[in-house]
Amino acid sequence: MEDLNPVSNLWRLIRTGATFQRTGALDYAMRQFGAPGSLRITAKVLMWPVQWLGERGDPAQPPVVRAITALGPSYIKFGQILSTRPDVTGPELSRELKILQDKLPPFPMDAARREVERELGAPVEALFIEFSQPVAAASIAQVHRARRADTGEEVAVKIRRPGIARAFDRDIQAFYFVARTIELLAPKARRLKPTQVIAHFHGVVKQELDFRLEASAAAEFGANVEKDEGFRIPQVIWPLSSETVLTSQWVSGTQMGDLEGLRASGIDMKAMGARVVQVFLNHALRDGYFHADMHQGNLKVGPDGDLIALDFGIMGRIDAYTRRVFAEIVYGFLRQNYRRVAEVHFEAGYVPPDRDIDEFAQALRTVAEPIFGQDASRISMAKLLAHLFDVTERFGMETQTQLILLQRTMVVVEGVGRSLDPHMNMWQVARPVVERYIRDNLGPRAVARDLAETVRILSRFGPLLPRMAEAALIRTNNPVEDEDDPQARRRSRRRGRAAWALAGMAMGAAIALTSVWLAQAL
Repeated sequence: MEDLNPVSNLWRLIRTGATFQRTGALDYAMRQFGAPGSLRITAKVLMWPVQWLGERGDPAQPPVVRAITALGPSYIKFGQILSTRPDVTGPELSRELKILQDKLPPFPMDAARREVERELGAPVEALFIEFSQPVAAASIAQVHRARRADTGEEVAVKIRRPGIARAFDRDIQAFYFVARTIELLAPKARRLKPTQVIAHFHGVVKQELDFRLEASAAAEFGANVEKDEGFRIPQVIWPLSSETVLTSQWVSGTQMGDLEGLRASGIDMKAMGARVVQVFLNHALRDGYFHADMHQGNLKVGPDGDLIALDFGIMGRIDAYTRRVFAEIVYGFLRQNYRRVAEVHFEAGYVPPDRDIDEFAQALRTVAEPIFGQDASRISMAKLLAHLFDVTERFGMETQTQLILLQRTMVVVEGVGRSLDPHMNMWQVARPVVERYIRDNLGPRAVARDLAETVRILSRFGPLLPRMAEAALIRTNNPVEDEDDPQARRRSRRRGRAAWALAGMAMGAAIALTSVWLAQAL
C-alpha cells in the first residue's frame, strides 16, 4: 500500500535529487527524459544547496549509474528494469544503464545464516555440510555454494537480503511520488507514462521478492523444457526453499558474458548465438511461457556445451491466440507480405476497423524495407518490432502488454546473440522456429487439434446439454408472459435464440465427436 505521508516522500525525493545533483546525473537524466529547460534549471537551483545530503557514489562510473548505485538496491533494480525500456529512457541512457550488473557488496555471513535458520527451521550446519562465502550478490539476494547434509548433493542457496522487502516498500512510495511530480510539472513527459512505469516495476519486484513464486516458475518452466536438447535449468530443492531462501541444484559452467572463456572452452560462438535466440523463440511460441530476463548474467554454458538458464524471478506468459498472432506477424515480415501482416492486425482487433487496411499495409512496408535492405549483421528483429509498435500506435492500436514484454525480451536476447556472433542474421536464425510453429499451428493438424479441444470442452457439459436444450425449447413453445408486452416479446425472442444455440451446440458436439471417431477409425 502506498504511503501517503508527504513529509517522508518529500525527504526521499530530496535525498534522491541531492544524490543525482552531487554525482552530476540530474541534468543529464532530465535531458534524456525530455524535461523542459525551465524545469531542469529549477531542479538544479533547488538541489544545489542540499547536494551535501546526497551520496557521493563511485566517480569511475557514468553519472546516472553512479547515482543509482549509491542510492541502493531498490534504485539498482529499477535501473536494471529501465535499461530494457529504451522507449522510456532513450537509447543512450538505456545503454548506460546496462552497466548495472548483479555485482553488489554481499551482506554479512552472520545475517545469511540467521535467515536460513529462521526460514528453514534449523541451523546451517544441520542442513549443509559445506556452506561457502557468497559467490554472487545482486540487488535482491546473494548466492552461496553449499552441499546438502542428507544427500551430499552440491546446491546453490539463494538468500534474500534482510530488510530488503521493507526497503522496497519504502522506496516504491518515493518512486510513485516522483512519477506524480514529473507528470504534474512536466506535461511533455506524460507520454512516457511514468506512473505506469513505476506500477510495472512495483509488480515485477513484488514477484521477485517471494522466492516461492520463483520456485514455482522454475518448476513449470523446467517441465516445459525437460526434453529440449542442449538446454537445461537447475532443479529446485523444495524442502530447502521458502519465501526468502531458494535452494536449487548447483550448475557449473562458463558465464555467457565471459567471451574469452567460451572461446577457450571450444564453444562454437556462431552456433551458440543462434541457439540463444532460437531457444527463446521456441519457448515463447511453443509453450507461451518464457524466461523474460535472459541477459548474460542469467545464462551459462555447461562443460557439455548445454545452454543453462538461471534466475526465474521474471517470466513472460502469452496465450495461444496471441502466440499465433505474433507468429503470423513475424512470418508475414519474413515473406515480406505486408498485406497479410496488416490483415492479422485487423483480425486480432489490434487496429480499429475504421482504419484503412491498405494504408496500414503501406506503413508496414516503410517499417520493414529499410531494415531488410541493410547488411545481414545489422538486420534486427527487435528494431523491427519496436518500429512496428510505433506505427500501430499511430493507427490507434492500444498497448498490448503481452507483446511489449515479448519485444523487450527480444531486445535483450538479440543483444546476447550478437555479442557471440556480431554478424548474425536474425531473420535466418528465427525463420526455422517461426516456420515450424506456423506449420504446426495453422495447417490441417492444427484444425483437427482445435476441433478436438472444442469437443473436449463441450464434453464437460455433455450431460447438461440435452436437458438445457429441452427446457429452453419448452419455454419457447409455451410462453407465459403477455405477448402484448414489448419486453416480454424480447425475452421470448432471446429464449428462442438461446434454444437454437443450445440445440446447435448439441448437434455440433455430436458431429464433432463423430468426426473425431471416424478420423481415428480411418
